[in-house]
Amino acid sequence: MSEGLVTAAYIGAILLFILTLGGLSNQETARKGNYYGMVGMTLAILATIFGPEVSSNLPIIITTMVIGGAIGLFLAKKVEMTQMPELVAILHSLVGMAAVLVGYVNFMGESSLIGVEKSIHEVEIYIGVLIGAITFSGSVIAFCKLSGKMGGSPLMLPARHWLNLGLLIAVIYFGYDFVHQGHMVDGNPMLPLMIMTGIALIFGIHMVMAIGGADMPVVVSMLNSYSGWAASATGFMLGNDLLIVVGALVGSSGAILSFIMCRAMNRNFISVIAGGFGTDTGGSSSGNGEVVDQGEVIPIDTDEVAALLADAKEVMIIPGYGMAVAQAQHTVNEITKVLRGKKVNVRFGIHPVAGRMPGHMNVLLAEARVPYDVVYEMDEINDDFPDIDVSIIIGANDIVNPSAQTDPNSPIAGMPVMECWKGKTTIVLKRGMATGYAGVQNPLFFLENTRMYFGDAKESLDAVLKEIL
Repeated sequence: MSEGLVTAAYIGAILLFILTLGGLSNQETARKGNYYGMVGMTLAILATIFGPEVSSNLPIIITTMVIGGAIGLFLAKKVEMTQMPELVAILHSLVGMAAVLVGYVNFMGESSLIGVEKSIHEVEIYIGVLIGAITFSGSVIAFCKLSGKMGGSPLMLPARHWLNLGLLIAVIYFGYDFVHQGHMVDGNPMLPLMIMTGIALIFGIHMVMAIGGADMPVVVSMLNSYSGWAASATGFMLGNDLLIVVGALVGSSGAILSFIMCRAMNRNFISVIAGGFGTDTGGSSSGNGEVVDQGEVIPIDTDEVAALLADAKEVMIIPGYGMAVAQAQHTVNEITKVLRGKKVNVRFGIHPVAGRMPGHMNVLLAEARVPYDVVYEMDEINDDFPDIDVSIIIGANDIVNPSAQTDPNSPIAGMPVMECWKGKTTIVLKRGMATGYAGVQNPLFFLENTRMYFGDAKESLDAVLKEIL
């Protein structure tokens, strides 16, 4: 392919990626948006591998693509929906590592640049490696937290903010040293670059370790943004306009999503990055997972749940990570169909951070073909709870915790939550009385209008479905 044809293909791919983002902004057009992205990526890959710059390395590129494609196909078939958040996190780490490797290869390659142009190129390399290293190590820690290999509680080191500031100053210093050494005849710019890489890896680890479990959806979105900027930096290093633009699209959209989520959670984006939900816990909301005696819960059986739903006119279903674990979304959809057939107004309330990644619950409900017109965001339906006859909480905990409003010492204090306790009856589906991902006990379970429906969510809902048919 000629250079002009490659450029035209890149422009077409960029337009398709823009259409992808537009399509993904709405549930009804999300599938079409995915198709745009697939076509755009295929076009970009073909234009790259058949372009004039890589024609001599075609056998190696095709071999690596086949290997990578086989791994991707294997993961796509094997990974369950509940594992999608950690899969997304680990894929972000690969983007970060790619940026680091490209930066080092680009630095060690021969360059004819001199003077200011050389300095600019060295800054591009330095920033690309920096962002890539932070993305890599941060994504690995996020993967460990999301997959349960590491606890969700934030790591709060003494003077952690001063530590972050010290690391930032060190990065700036070694950046100056890297460029300075690169212009010296006997300079060794590799040393400051390697030191900075180590600092960036440590910073990425500490940054995500300090973020609490309830903030993990924001972390996934934030790392998505970082991976975009890492790709954009790689584009600058390689002089590839497609990588620059697409990386900027991913980086900016991820940053905007993170900001929107933080605003919905009444959190400052910078404070989330700097240390999660806070350090102190107290009152009834023990942040270390300790169970505090708040009274007795009121259990409920299948017959009673079915009777409450049969008598209800307004039903609100609030899904959480427990629904994903139990794979109960299809049963939930069947119950919804039956109740709507009996003239019951069934709606779904989705909290911005329900699940383990942005849009996790929306994806599950879409997979089960729940109608889009009955799925609402928290801000749209939170004021309607006083009119709700029955609220069904499926595996959610932190997002329906009243202590966010009543306990200033709670790790989730100030976070907007679904105010289901204002309805007539709340039914909570849980396996037991364990705390949520943020390690906070939930006073909702002990309220007089709350009923605890213990057991596996899918098995419990299957039993309810049989009763109401």
